[in-house]
Amino acid sequence: MTDEIPIGGICDPRFAPVREAFIGNFRERGEPGGAVALMVDGRLVCDLWGGFRDAARESPWARETLVNFFSVGKAFTALVALRLVERGLLDLDAPAATRWPEFAAAGKERVTLRHILSHQAGLPAIREDLPDGAMFDWPRMTAALAAQKPWWEPGAAHGYHVNTFGYLAGELVRRASGRTLGHILRDEVAGPLGADVYIGLPQTEHSRCAEFLWPSILPERPPGELPDDALMKWNTYWNPPGISGAGWVNSPEWRMAEIPSTNGHGTARGVARIYAALANGGAIDGIEILSSAMLAEATTEQSFGPDRILDRESRFALGFQLPQAERRLGPNDAAFGHFGAGGSLGFCDPAARVAFAYVTNDMGPRWQNPRNKALLAAIYESVG
Repeated sequence: MTDEIPIGGICDPRFAPVREAFIGNFRERGEPGGAVALMVDGRLVCDLWGGFRDAARESPWARETLVNFFSVGKAFTALVALRLVERGLLDLDAPAATRWPEFAAAGKERVTLRHILSHQAGLPAIREDLPDGAMFDWPRMTAALAAQKPWWEPGAAHGYHVNTFGYLAGELVRRASGRTLGHILRDEVAGPLGADVYIGLPQTEHSRCAEFLWPSILPERPPGELPDDALMKWNTYWNPPGISGAGWVNSPEWRMAEIPSTNGHGTARGVARIYAALANGGAIDGIEILSSAMLAEATTEQSFGPDRILDRESRFALGFQLPQAERRLGPNDAAFGHFGAGGSLGFCDPAARVAFAYVTNDMGPRWQNPRNKALLAAIYESVG
């Protein structure tokens, strides 16, 4: 207990600045509840949790508390797809319609998995108005995407596929393997590594979940007919209305569904464990989750520049975010990972042999989050 903030876990004395930054998040930066984990050279040197898992502040965060980490899961979505590329079940540069024939409609016959994983497919939003709850209907969502005309010429620009990314990659995974992306993640990556990470959370695990503190009221759609660009951006986040999680994020339906872009759940320790394997060339403790050659391609820049959705620059490899001047992942350019709404973050820095995760139950600042920035600074203060 630190000044009435419940803090638990372990931290190697060398990494005391990380602990101090974590405590500072509660004292100075409004953190309600969360956890951090840091692994160096494959060893867990910091595993901390603190605050409360509920809005009433009655239930302290515990070692095994799970929380929705939103877009942190995009990297794990890509990881599963890339494992199938290694097996020859998917091809980065073959038309997606080779595995998903219906997808060739409306000018998408040349869209590839590479386009999808690097946010260049031109499919960040569905134009057809869908009712709230449709995001739980996988066939309906994937059929709508298969019928959708790209909002821009695939490969000619990029824009963050906030919520469609997981359906697009996930349907290719399903068509190629006969299994869902979430099941492959558990059976072939998280399970073997002992990483407490899920896309599609079994109901037996719901009692461990933190309440995510996000208003349940959906925003009102601007009146009148929207210009095409504005419609694309609105529908990216709000078609169907609850696709980003608003109004649903704490429900059993949301937790159990597989919405790979958005509704991954886990502990910080679990996220860091996966990144520890990636920091080590794709394998740890004799468990390979991706070959070193595939990992090298997966972390090579694919798109960088003005983002059609975010209205700022963004930089992507194959499913991983790469450092850019205004959003660094420490001092080393070889770092890669993925941020999530609220400031959650999973990343690794192979040059420093670092793997890190931060999870939270608060929808704090997204693009520039003072909590994860303080933690990042503390990591590199510690490792020197």
